[in-house]
Amino acid sequence: MPRSLWLLVIGMIINVTGASFLWPLNTIYIHDELGKSLTVAGVVLMLNAGASVIGNLAGGVLFDKIGGYRSILLGIIITLAALIGMIFFHGWPHYVILLTIVGFGSGIVFPATYALAGSVWPEGGRKSFNAIYVAQNAGVAIGSALGGLVASISFQWIFMANGLLYVLFFLVAFFGYRNIQGQTIHPTALVTKKPGMKDRTKFTALSILSIAYLLCWVAYVQWQSTIAAHTQTLNIDLKQYSLLWTINGLMIVLGQPLLSAFVKRFAKTLKSQMLIGMGIFMVSFVIAAAAGGFSGFLTAMIILTIGEMLVWPAVPTIANDLAPKGREGFYQGFINSTATAGRMVGPLLGGILVDLYNMPVMFAVLIGLLVISFFITMIYDRNIKYLSNQDLSAETVKG
Repeated sequence: MPRSLWLLVIGMIINVTGASFLWPLNTIYIHDELGKSLTVAGVVLMLNAGASVIGNLAGGVLFDKIGGYRSILLGIIITLAALIGMIFFHGWPHYVILLTIVGFGSGIVFPATYALAGSVWPEGGRKSFNAIYVAQNAGVAIGSALGGLVASISFQWIFMANGLLYVLFFLVAFFGYRNIQGQTIHPTALVTKKPGMKDRTKFTALSILSIAYLLCWVAYVQWQSTIAAHTQTLNIDLKQYSLLWTINGLMIVLGQPLLSAFVKRFAKTLKSQMLIGMGIFMVSFVIAAAAGGFSGFLTAMIILTIGEMLVWPAVPTIANDLAPKGREGFYQGFINSTATAGRMVGPLLGGILVDLYNMPVMFAVLIGLLVISFFITMIYDRNIKYLSNQDLSAETVKG
């Protein structure tokens, strides 16, 4: 990997390590410490994710207009200001307001980072995005391992650790990203270029795929919200719950050689990689639905992680492949915003289902959503294949 991509990887590890002190424990903090219902906790997380959706779209557009360096710094500064405020004001409703601002700021950072990663090493293909994905999960492993331990002592320390690590992220980005140059086209070059049929068809394909991606995230985010609270009712303590995320992160980081061998043999296309991963997601939720203790959730998490390793890195790679030159940032912002929309809707939907019905009903709904996402993924590129066949036919006639 080029040096510039390594700097992006290091920055992402620091960023997510800080965030992982807090995000797995958000629902527990709101429910247990602030005394709010799961539905209210879902609304709070929805506000955070909604702000992040706006941040994702803004980050993608800003990348295309002012470049990755300035976009990432802007997002960091907004997030850091909110995190510093959270150290001193983390009661109700200050926590909600500051968490929403954190969502917007961090939302700007992620698509800009992904777009920059794709542009600094275009020949790397999926490797660039996989490197950023692995970096995120290295941060998850480190942050979650420490977060549960620190939270068992005091949530105040959680807020301080998050803020300090974001200061470090700012310094890495300010001094390290300044000279990173990606292969992009200046936006003014696009003014006179009309989007062709292929570009419209590719964006339609991305839009269809984004629906499947959103539904997967609606299911996945329950591990950070309703399932997190459910584990507490089964007397699984915070250290054990945080250990699940530590294992998740370590598997993703250490399992890359095995994943690479699996993909080369059984999932040679990005589409097949996603379909296999979604099938594995379904199995993990079936096991989680039947789990009555830590070992059951551990098994479900291990299986979930295998599916995640196949699905999550594939989507930004597809977005990059579909993006016209000069629109990489917008496409990454768009697909990131749909993932964040899933994180926005998921906690609220899960909270309502559990409050009105029960956990088994929620698990049944989630598995149904994953089945829908599977079939959507099967057809998302149908029109692209049709156009490709038309091009081949035209070339045959010319020949």
